[in-house]
Amino acid sequence: SGRCGLKGRVRSSPRSRQNRPDRRRAVGAMEDKRNIQIIEWEHLDKKKFYVFGVAMTMMIRVSVYPFTLIRTRLQVQKGKSLYHGTFDAFVKILRADGVTGLYRGFLVNTFTLISGQCYVTTYELTRKFVADYSQSNTVKSLVAGGSASLVAQSITVPIDVVSQHLMMQRKGERMGRFQVRASPQGRGVVAFGQTKDIIKQILRADGLRGFYRGYVASLLTYIPNSAVWWPFYHFYAEQLSYLCPKECPHIVFQAVSGPLAAATASVLTNPMDVIRTRVQVEGKSSIILTFRQLMAEEGPWGLMKGLSARIISATPSTIVIVVGYESLKKLSLRPELVDSRH
Repeated sequence: SGRCGLKGRVRSSPRSRQNRPDRRRAVGAMEDKRNIQIIEWEHLDKKKFYVFGVAMTMMIRVSVYPFTLIRTRLQVQKGKSLYHGTFDAFVKILRADGVTGLYRGFLVNTFTLISGQCYVTTYELTRKFVADYSQSNTVKSLVAGGSASLVAQSITVPIDVVSQHLMMQRKGERMGRFQVRASPQGRGVVAFGQTKDIIKQILRADGLRGFYRGYVASLLTYIPNSAVWWPFYHFYAEQLSYLCPKECPHIVFQAVSGPLAAATASVLTNPMDVIRTRVQVEGKSSIILTFRQLMAEEGPWGLMKGLSARIISATPSTIVIVVGYESLKKLSLRPELVDSRH
């Protein structure tokens, strides 16, 4: 029988043998239409990936930066001494300082584009490495997300420290430890003049260590945030793929699951984010003492300060990130793989 089978295989034409895998792939694609294919690192054209990635990240930062500034101010203020919520803060800042007031520290913050690219590179490479030991998407996402955040925060923290102090600048009043000096003409130093002034004050007060104030708190905030976000993102996308009609595009699942994952991660990590912001802006030296002081002054609800602003900023940015990142990966596919991805 083996020989007969061999003869049968020998008699089959080369054309039919070539067509068979194509038919199987076509059938498999139809059967697996509900499965969301994950484009991995080895599938990408790296040059396209980085060029498109920087442009996309910049657009996202411009759109959500005002809410990042608002969140920071809400977390630092004592009780409700200045602002009564996200909308109240938005209106008051706009009235006092105009649109530019919502973008204090933005130029410095753009340097985090470097850490953003390091983040996605570390995430994708770690997924590839973990795949040699586990095929579980949850495991790959958890390890890769945490590792990527560790690398990114090592670059981001000094930029965050400076930009947060710039966010705290208000006309005639200061919220943080430092305030930029007015020029002899009575006008505040503008653009990088303010940055230079803040850097000098940090160096004078704390030395080089001042730029890494709150580094541990940042790791305790963003490593869990990133490690939680990616598994929840894939989990929500998978569940939505079963609930929605087969004709529903995958990008819709991803656009909805991104904000859901962001909201979940924000709720879980916001307490540490409040502590991180206070450590960096107020110059605290102890996470535990900062936590105790916050609990004594404002109780458990103090740990949720700025949560709504964080979720508001995360929702549109996450939709753009998810749709953009998935689209970015599709645009960055190697030419020979484009037709194989539905």
